[in-house]
Amino acid sequence: MLRANLSTRPFYNERAVQLLLAVAGVFVLALTVFNVVRIVSLSRQNTELSSRVTTDRDEAARLRREAVAIRSGINQAELKGIFEAAQEANMLIDQRTFSWTEFFNRIEETLPPDVMLTEVQPSFQANHTIISMTVLGKQTADVDEFIEKLEATGAFEDALPREQDKTEEGLIRVIITAIYGGDAGPSAAPRSTGASGGSW
Repeated sequence: MLRANLSTRPFYNERAVQLLLAVAGVFVLALTVFNVVRIVSLSRQNTELSSRVTTDRDEAARLRREAVAIRSGINQAELKGIFEAAQEANMLIDQRTFSWTEFFNRIEETLPPDVMLTEVQPSFQANHTIISMTVLGKQTADVDEFIEKLEATGAFEDALPREQDKTEEGLIRVIITAIYGGDAGPSAAPRSTGASGGSW
């Protein structure tokens, strides 16, 4: 007996194919929904950021305009006066913190018998108290001894003779400058003159 397959197409498992197509469709649909949600979210964030940028730019422009208006309205002469008044107030405060007693005690301890202190001028420079002292001595060696003793106290630094000449009496006059530490802060006290030292 002769048997023949007269079918014009091969046999397929249609249920499996339909299932795969359904799974693929669901996946594509889910991916599409995810992408749409993501795009909408990013678009919303972009809109918010653009709005913030615009707001910040407007605020910056407003602040710049206010700064210009404030600067143009400042009276430079008054500002300079305020600055000078503040400096003067600081100088007065520094002057009150300067201990003249302590300073002259140190001078008395270090001044040789043949050296006389005739003038003292403290001033405030670069956060330091700079002391300028005018002394009279019979010999240069006596003044040098005074300078060495000043630095040996630890309260004076960089003590150096700046100017030197002779008086009509034949004494050596030397202007000494030094950075003074002591226990007091910087100062700018008024000039003080007097005599201290030897008995000659």
